[in-house]
Amino acid sequence: MAVSAQPQHSTISALDEDRMYAAAELILRARRECIPIHSLPEKLRPANLDEARTLQEIVAVALSPLGGWKVGASAPDATPLCSPIPLWGGYAQSGQTISRNFRRLRGVEAEIAFHLGHDLPRRPQPYTRDEVAAAIASAHPAIEILESAFVDPDQVDRLSVFADLEINGGFAWGPPCPDWMRVDLTRQAVAVYVGSEARCNAIASNSAGTDLLRLAVWLANHGAVRMGGLHAGDWITTGSWSGKTFAMPGQTVRASFPGFGEVTIQFE
Repeated sequence: MAVSAQPQHSTISALDEDRMYAAAELILRARRECIPIHSLPEKLRPANLDEARTLQEIVAVALSPLGGWKVGASAPDATPLCSPIPLWGGYAQSGQTISRNFRRLRGVEAEIAFHLGHDLPRRPQPYTRDEVAAAIASAHPAIEILESAFVDPDQVDRLSVFADLEINGGFAWGPPCPDWMRVDLTRQAVAVYVGSEARCNAIASNSAGTDLLRLAVWLANHGAVRMGGLHAGDWITTGSWSGKTFAMPGQTVRASFPGFGEVTIQFE
């Protein structure tokens, strides 16, 4: 179920919050008009993670309601990072065509996503792993669609990229994987095709490792708390298995996780 975003801004000063609102105007205009900027002006760039989170939340609220979250980590023992995924970016079931509206990069990543069946609202005591697992209705192969306010996000400071919804621009999901908890993700293969060209073939290649439930637990207890927690119907996509690659207008993208499932989209 899509919900309107309700951020709980943290302890940054009123002056710094004003700076983040000014930065958000530039990011939102670049995304809505598909006219990217090279970078934020230096005085408007987030100076720390707390400012970057505030800027990310402002952007997410402006593009809300939310349909879910992305969460990932740079290593199996690294602290995760996350971003809300507004419905504005475009959600699609496998086989659907992605509108050309707001599309510039047409970046894609192969991922595995959870679909929540129960709310995990903000509460004083942390959720246990078993509680989070019980709230997950299903697991799916997925494609995260990448877009950015920046001409080349690889050339922009990391905090600005984080604030720009971690360059999220949409999400697509395939059929649920039956009995997903029994799948051995440590041996899970992945392949990505753009048109007839293979762009990725790998095994257990998520930088966060293969304990994807760890990411969902962290999101429930930390990442989503400032936005009111998680809700039934939310999608949680858990990091790239393929690295980012790019499509052209008219091309079909297929992400295949043999034994787990596959998902396809076509760009208009």
